[in-house]
Amino acid sequence: MDFFRKAEEALHEVKESLKGNGAEAHEEHLEEEQAQQGGVPPQAVFSSNNRFQSFQPETSGSVKWYVDGASYFYAVSLALEEAKESVYILDWWLSPELYLRRPPSRNEQYRLDNMLKAAAERGVEVRVIVYKEVTQALTLDSAHTKHHLEGLHENIKVFRHPDHLPTDHQKLENAFAGLSLDTLKLNDFSLSKTSGDALKELYGSFGDTVLYWAHHEKLCVVDRRIAFMGGLDMCFGRYDTNSHPIADAHPGNLDSIVFPGQDFNNARVYDFEGVDNWDHNKLDRTKSSRMGWSDIAISLQGPIVGSLINHFEDRWNFIFGEKYSKRDEGKYTLMGSAGGSSERSRGEERHFFGDFEGHINRGMRRFMGGEGDEGHRGRSDDNYSRSGDVKIQLCRSCCEWSGGHPTEHSIANAYVNAIENAQHFVYIENQFFITATSDEQYPVENKIGASIVNRIVRAHNNGEEFRVIVIMPAVPAFAGDLHSEGALGTRAIMEFQYNSINRGGHSIIESLQQQGIEDWRRYIGFYNLRNYDRINTSTTMKRAEEQSGVSYEDARREHDERVGGYPYERGNEGGEYGGDRNDEGGYSRERYGVEPYGDEERGDREGYPEKRRGEARYQAAASNQDDSTWDTVSSCYMEGGPDIRNVPWSGSEEAELNAFVSEELYIHSKVLIADDKLVICGSANLNDRSQLGTHDSEIAVVIEDPEPVETYMNGQPYTASKFAASLRRQLWRKHLGLLPDQRWDAPTANWTPVDRDPQQYDWGSASDRAVEDPLSGEFVRLWTETARTNTEVFSKVFHPVPNDRVRTWEQYEDFFGRYFVIPGGEEEKKDEEKEAEEGEEEEEANKGKVEYGHVVRDEFPGGVAEVKDWLSRVRGTLVEMPLDFLIEVEDLAKEGLSLNKFTDEIYT
Repeated sequence: MDFFRKAEEALHEVKESLKGNGAEAHEEHLEEEQAQQGGVPPQAVFSSNNRFQSFQPETSGSVKWYVDGASYFYAVSLALEEAKESVYILDWWLSPELYLRRPPSRNEQYRLDNMLKAAAERGVEVRVIVYKEVTQALTLDSAHTKHHLEGLHENIKVFRHPDHLPTDHQKLENAFAGLSLDTLKLNDFSLSKTSGDALKELYGSFGDTVLYWAHHEKLCVVDRRIAFMGGLDMCFGRYDTNSHPIADAHPGNLDSIVFPGQDFNNARVYDFEGVDNWDHNKLDRTKSSRMGWSDIAISLQGPIVGSLINHFEDRWNFIFGEKYSKRDEGKYTLMGSAGGSSERSRGEERHFFGDFEGHINRGMRRFMGGEGDEGHRGRSDDNYSRSGDVKIQLCRSCCEWSGGHPTEHSIANAYVNAIENAQHFVYIENQFFITATSDEQYPVENKIGASIVNRIVRAHNNGEEFRVIVIMPAVPAFAGDLHSEGALGTRAIMEFQYNSINRGGHSIIESLQQQGIEDWRRYIGFYNLRNYDRINTSTTMKRAEEQSGVSYEDARREHDERVGGYPYERGNEGGEYGGDRNDEGGYSRERYGVEPYGDEERGDREGYPEKRRGEARYQAAASNQDDSTWDTVSSCYMEGGPDIRNVPWSGSEEAELNAFVSEELYIHSKVLIADDKLVICGSANLNDRSQLGTHDSEIAVVIEDPEPVETYMNGQPYTASKFAASLRRQLWRKHLGLLPDQRWDAPTANWTPVDRDPQQYDWGSASDRAVEDPLSGEFVRLWTETARTNTEVFSKVFHPVPNDRVRTWEQYEDFFGRYFVIPGGEEEKKDEEKEAEEGEEEEEANKGKVEYGHVVRDEFPGGVAEVKDWLSRVRGTLVEMPLDFLIEVEDLAKEGLSLNKFTDEIYT
């Protein structure tokens, strides 16, 4: 009997590998709601037997996570460096001048355009698809991306989509009479006042769909065998480390700059503009911080890559048929088997038959008395021993305009299914949080919020311990002064988000209260991230400027121009992963990024062109200065970091006080983790734009790793998934400051693609145990107390908004406006003539104010020592979300302005 039982099990595994279909799809009612709005006929809805109604079945593979851009971009660079056949890239925004390794001065061949050019010269086929923006509203400059990359080599082909073509050119010209459409720039306020007909002409249409929407996927497939995806576009502003340094002034050595040109960005001060000129940047590094960027991405190999290739080929062939088959005849070609998700790509066929063979072999080993793969794989506590068996399914948001298919919203189906079937907790980390609990919240249609309410109510009624934690940005868009006309879009998003969370009568928290759950905090919490740093404007900078006769900023601009130019000359040399090692074999951490800069490293500066002689003079002067001041103090709130009160500073106390800066840490992740067993990771935000399928195009994968890890849940023994548990713990440790400082030039095994090194994680360490059980009382206290302390410190030192102390616009002015020179203020948009007339008035109005993001001096009669006493309490970056911000303002977004169709829909 045992013989036949084993034979049956082996045969069952083979059958399952062939079948490829998942469980019954979770049925949502989005189709009906979309059909009801405005009497518009419903779009055709995609039908599938696959789980979640996805166009692709459940499959398998190996997967590896990356928290933040430094490790992810490094892994991508390794794969691109070794590419032999093909590179496929799908991005919302792609910056050719992005450095995948840092610092740039030692890694010029790892600039993205240089890497793609080198691959093309090796005979690699490079295909890129980017979103084609409305240039009057966005500054992505996809035209620069296309023409720059295609100009590098004939093997590089770039598609831009969709075309925003007016149906009637005369209507478009009449709508913007007297203005040049070539130079026209429209902010949110001006767009809100534009007629619907004018917007339709500006954005163009696809059938009945006005093309407000974007291609939002982020995907890179190399040699049809390894894929990278998640929340990170390969563009400016995305590179960051776990420590999130936001200061990047290096007065002792310009070649230590980490964020060159446009990559040093704080859109709360200035948004990106002129991105075709990668060095175009208004920010003064001696006064302003950058904005940190928190994100999550993954690499994959195995059969799942075939699903991703199917999606890329499907999109490429759709755009080719719609656009590029009719222009530049012969330049572009179809891919694969002429596209279509119903047929396997070549890559998927290879993966499929290889995986099928693996199932046969594993089944036969089990049949013959073996233990399958586990019996001969070396098991390690630090990595995954069965990672190739991870169950992974690709889902997407797609429709007629974006892919030529009936509407698919399998990502939304997966979110709803994960929440409603969660047994213990749901963790959501997302750039947006706009959702509905009922039809009363039109125009918001997705009902992820209803699923959250239903699951919490069920837990409450059953007496279960259950918790939802949501982390999202404090300010979801980028306006500096939230009260300005230009911030209309930001306020609209904030209003939709607050109405999803705790306002408007139908929000999640109000719905819970209406169903008898007064202690809603027991079940759900909302949080943001924020950090601080200190700009190195020490006496080193002043002495080097005086001796050289060149300002630091002028020298820095010349440096950025140099590392942005061609050709590159030096590579990154050193350790096992290409890092920059010191003589002892370890990574130099002295002064957190500033290393002695000898004559050999500097090279011959005398040979520099005249326009860059300023940099050479400054560098020569800086090399003679004693430079003991650290270039960033971001290590101080990380595990094992120094006490900020003991970090050296060369200069006056007043100068040090002025050097401290703070900014929100922008959350760009798109991840859900349930029960430490399931992960959804991709490009999709939690809003209608990403979830409905009829708006932005998106991809996400549902990951269920069978590799077990024994742990605890609510104090009881529990078996979790290694992938989900390690990712969740890594994220929470980072937010709580329970990870060590992460250098940008010290790569580890976690900075490599999934096919090179397994995931590393320090299971059982003291910091790991602190976040092991997400429902334990000890952890909940650690989480809530850290968030509360950090919130109190930042509120006192920097007066950031949003803030719970600001419930009205009058309080906004009293708490924030009267202390700061507001970034991106309307005065910067005035004509030069008006600026000259009103300059004195502005100077008088700003008297006594400090630059945005700096310390509020009035709070600290004890000076910088008192400031550092307060900052020494900060751990990690976690802060409470201010749910009472402007809660007494009746109409947060509009303030009497009637929003048009554009502003009513586009921000949900």
